[in-house]
Amino acid sequence: MPTFLVTGSNRGIGLEYCRQLQARGDQVIAVCRTPSPELEALGVRLEAGIELTAEADLAVLVQRLAGQPLDGVILNAGILEGNRLENLDSDSLRRQFEVNALAPLRLVAALLPNLQPGSKLALMTSRMGSIDDNSSGSSYGYRMSKVALNMAGRSLAIDLRPRGIAVALLHPGLVRTRMVNFNPQGISPEEAVRGLLARIDALSLATSGGFWHANGEVLPW
Repeated sequence: MPTFLVTGSNRGIGLEYCRQLQARGDQVIAVCRTPSPELEALGVRLEAGIELTAEADLAVLVQRLAGQPLDGVILNAGILEGNRLENLDSDSLRRQFEVNALAPLRLVAALLPNLQPGSKLALMTSRMGSIDDNSSGSSYGYRMSKVALNMAGRSLAIDLRPRGIAVALLHPGLVRTRMVNFNPQGISPEEAVRGLLARIDALSLATSGGFWHANGEVLPW
């Protein structure tokens, strides 16, 4: 039975990952700060009280997971804060870098003992982290942090290839979640995660380091 660890698992896309992985028979380890009633109701393994930007919490998580092999790690936790040129907030910019780019990279490094040949890493990034695709500007902190995450993912794909570990950079599309105020133009989390899991399942060392939309479209850098 494959074991997947999912960060940011208490709601939205992370919660739906947990639902669909469990439904297909995979073992799920859900990492979050505070579990939601919906997550608790799933009955998956919970590793709560973890703030991934805090070194002490990361050490606690590593200790809890000692000796636990991981077939997949879905680095889903992230934040979106509006930053226009007219209202730049340095604290907000730094916070988005810490959560969206640095925390996933540090977690991967910490979990190396849990990974083995055949393990897969999925970094939940965004089309807004594509330099070539940026046609609307603004959102400085979010865009810049996702560009940084994309670069980290490409480096991870190179560094982890000799270990037999593949890496995917995944954009879920516009999804009706709290992060985007449940935008009615978005697709459902269920639809997004079906596509995302298809990309993870198809991932191999031959395709490691690719940047994909949930629908399979290859995205520009």
